[in-house]
Amino acid sequence: MSGIILLIVVLAVVFDYSNGFHDTANAIATTVSTRALSPRRAVVLAGALNFIGALVFTGVAKTIGGNIADPFTLQHGMVIVLAALIAAIVWNLLTWYFGIPSSSSHALIGGLSGAVVGAAGFRALHWMGFLSIIEALVLSPIAAILVGYILMTLLKWGFGSTSPHKANRVFRTLQIFSAAFQAFSHGTNDAQKTMGIITFALVAGGFQSELEVPLWVKVLSAFAMAAGTASGGWRIIKTVGSKIIKLEPINGFASDLTSATVILTATLCKQPVSTTHVISSAIMGTGAAKRFRQVNWGMAIRIVIAWLITIPATGALAALLARILIL
Repeated sequence: MSGIILLIVVLAVVFDYSNGFHDTANAIATTVSTRALSPRRAVVLAGALNFIGALVFTGVAKTIGGNIADPFTLQHGMVIVLAALIAAIVWNLLTWYFGIPSSSSHALIGGLSGAVVGAAGFRALHWMGFLSIIEALVLSPIAAILVGYILMTLLKWGFGSTSPHKANRVFRTLQIFSAAFQAFSHGTNDAQKTMGIITFALVAGGFQSELEVPLWVKVLSAFAMAAGTASGGWRIIKTVGSKIIKLEPINGFASDLTSATVILTATLCKQPVSTTHVISSAIMGTGAAKRFRQVNWGMAIRIVIAWLITIPATGALAALLARILIL
């Protein structure tokens, strides 16, 4: 049993690390694209703020650990977590390789729910908790598009008479702070998912009797996320930062502020969201407010398709893995 929990912790750290480099783009793509910061400085900033953000909250971890299934009564709980992590890691690596800004959050939630079904059947799912998570995942990008559009419209009105050179200088400076806020909010939500999955395994394996996140799990998850972020995800940075729309500093600032606010709001509500979805949607919203026709809606549709297939794909893979591991 101790060997299995050790393997789960290792795979969870690998997932967290892959989540970090996969989602580095979420925090710094706009800043690098507009040249507000050099790639090296942007990555260091994102890594440090991700680490700090990861240590602040635990509400999302408890949602992941207890709202999809009950780790206290679930049979084959350790196998379920193992299958979920393998499926999520495989999906993360595939989408990273092809430069598709897919969602690590969707991958993990799809993997965990699919593994539960594969090992214990549909009755083992907590449908109310599962659907509330799906609701947050769906509503958050919609909110990001709307808030981004409104914020960008207000900025256009407020700075419409300002010379482009002066506006760029002002918003490049502001982008440093908005990128830091974005990186912090990313840490508050994404790292908690790994904390939740490890805690789920600890409870299922009988290593602890409460759904509380141990300090060592917090530190380990925060460090893995920060290390992955610091390693960079340049393929996805290129997609998010330039292929949706050509960004200017004012767009970048509006996108960062929008996405960071939406993510932090979700964290305070103890709901996991996809930082990839939120930042991409914020860019679409701010881009549409400035120049609707210049948004690369073809790339946007490609990203949405990746979003839609992630949970079914990882769920099916995890269900298959769970069945194989139980045999």
